[in-house]
This record gives sequence, structure tokens and C-alpha cells, in this order.
Amino acid sequence: MATAAAASLQYALHGAASASAKPRSAAPGRSVRVAAARRSVRARGGAVVARAAVTASADATAESKSGGHEVLLFEALREALIEEMKEDPTVCVFGEDVGHYGGSYKVTKGLAEMFGDLRVLDTPIAENSFAGMGVGAAMKGLRPIVEGMNMGFLLLAYNQISNNCGMLHYTSGGQFKIPIVIRGPGGVGRQLGAEHSQRLESYFQSIPGLQMVACSTPYNAKGLMKAAIRSENPVVLFEHVLLYNLKEKIPDEEYICCLEEAEMVRPGEHVTILTYSRMRYHVMQAAKTLVNKGYDPEVIDIRSLKPFDLHTIGNSIKKTHRVLIVEECMRTGGIGASLRSAIIDNFWDYLDAPIMCLSSQDVPTPYAATLEDATVVQPAQIVAAVEQICQ
Repeated sequence: MATAAAASLQYALHGAASASAKPRSAAPGRSVRVAAARRSVRARGGAVVARAAVTASADATAESKSGGHEVLLFEALREALIEEMKEDPTVCVFGEDVGHYGGSYKVTKGLAEMFGDLRVLDTPIAENSFAGMGVGAAMKGLRPIVEGMNMGFLLLAYNQISNNCGMLHYTSGGQFKIPIVIRGPGGVGRQLGAEHSQRLESYFQSIPGLQMVACSTPYNAKGLMKAAIRSENPVVLFEHVLLYNLKEKIPDEEYICCLEEAEMVRPGEHVTILTYSRMRYHVMQAAKTLVNKGYDPEVIDIRSLKPFDLHTIGNSIKKTHRVLIVEECMRTGGIGASLRSAIIDNFWDYLDAPIMCLSSQDVPTPYAATLEDATVVQPAQIVAAVEQICQ
């Protein structure tokens, strides 16, 4: 059913893409342009890792030759969508209110006017259905971006994401690729209540075939989004609800970030702190206090939640011999638990102290602000943990 709907949608999308590029009289050349776009996308997708490998560090690449431009994180995501949709007519967006409303956090603002209602498709409140339509569209050659208005809502699409999105490439014997991006806001916001404060990293990490990344700055948000769209694999992009208004200068020139690469945020000697998403900022706040106390923490934003960048992580551990993991995910079965297991399996001989992991409490997120803060790791806890590790 999803495949049949996707087939008709594919026809309509290709037509809409051509119409936006040229007058209707140019319709006979449509199939040629779409085929060329697909070839271009395949070539670009295969070059993602190679191009990222020669990319300089985040600090260096953020310095654009022309000075760059300042954007908020949600605007960086929007720039990535616009650039990829202009480049490739097979890229399309599905989700609730992604069209003329512009998305719940305005990531898709103005895209419906630019690309038409069929490439930026408003869907009913039916997550399992439009996630399935996205999988079917990917099977038929499109590159859909499925937005969950809130990551918690995607639990309703878990069957499509798990049994179809993650596994169809394998269960079809390689006949189908599923180049789909699943994205949306999540994490503990400001008094959003338990249902709207979900962290689904732990739910999705066990699904075979999925890649997972978490953005934390405007720079890596744009770079990861572009890389995810070009990837031949299904990618889940986690965006934190409290980071959309972060501002940063990013390059005017095109760039991408490697989907499998961690980011060195702060070099140090005494302890390796591994974190991602919003907790990056809690860690950096704690780092200022730690430096004043005489500690020299090394901070790594792991970014790639699946697979882990064990090369970068391992090199750091071989230098510091101590590890602290800081996450907003739940403690039981979270990203931190998987990361700790991977470190023990691969770098046990380099550790001089037990690995510590600071995670959110295993409770529904309260609505009351003071209780909400108590469930999430705070900078003072990070400082205390480092002091304990380095005794």
C-alpha cells in the first residue's frame, strides 16, 4: 500500500520538481533531468565520507573565505533542506504542518511556496501511515525527509521505522535501498510534560540498519542534515528542542559533516568527557569550573550515536585514561550504557579508573520546572563526577 502510494507520489513529485525548474513546455525533458539528478545524487552520496575525511576541524571549517553568515540552528537545518531540494528533485518532505505552516519549529518555513505542495507534503495526524509512505517513496527512488512534529510521536511509527525502514535493504536481498531521513525535535524542553520530553535514542539504537546522529550546533546541524539526505542508508537525525535558537556563524560555501565522526570540542589531558546534543553545553559550562579548579578535561561531542566513532574516542582514552559519559538519555538501556560497553570491550587496558556515566533519571519527566531540572544532569554534577574520577 505504501509502495503504491509512493509510486503515484513519485510521478507527481517529479512533475512538480520540473515545473519549478522550467516552464511546462519543458516537460518532455523531465525524465532525462530526473535520471541525471539520480546519477548525481548517487555519486554525491558515495563521496560523502571521502569529502568529509578531508574536511578540517570544526573551528577551521567554520571560517568561511567570505566571512560566513550567522544563522540560528533551525535556520541552518532549513538552509540544508533548501540547498538539497534545489540540487536534487527527488528530495521531498513529509509531515504534519511542514507545508504552509512551516513546521512546529519553522525548519520548513517557506519551502511549500518554493517547491510546491507535493514536494513539501502536509500529512494527516497519522505517523505510522506517513512514515510508511516515506519508506515506500524511498524504495521507489525518492529521498524523503520525514518530520515527526515531536520525536515522541514517532513511537506511533515504530513498526515502519523498525521492520521496514531499517530492515528492507536486507530482507529484499539488496534489491531496495532506503535513503530516508527521519528527523524532529525531542529532549527535555521547558515544562513540556512527560509525553513531549521523550529521548528516543535508546528506542532506535537497537534497530538493525539505522544510522543515528544528533546535532548540537548550527554548523553541524546543516552539515549532518546534508550528509543524511545524501546517504543511501536510513538516518535518524535528533534535534533538541532547546537548541533551535542557538546562533553561530557558518560558511557561505557548501560543506558537509561526516555521519560517523565525533567532534573534538575541547582538547585536554586529565579526563575524557563524552557527550552529545544539549548536554554539550552543560559539559562546557562545567569545564569552565573544572579549569578554575586545576583540571584539564577533554570534551568530545560524539554526534554519531550509531555507529560510535571509536577511533576518536579511543585516541582520547589512550591519552587521558579516564572517561565520563554525560547524556540526557535515560540511564537504563541508554546511549551511555551502550557507549560504556563499547569502551570496556575495546579500551579496557587503557583505563585507570572506572567509567562514570551521568544520565537522566528513569522517571517520566515532570511538568514542574524544579522537578524537571532534577531529572536532568546539571553542570555541578559533572564537576563533582570529574573530581571523583581524578582522585
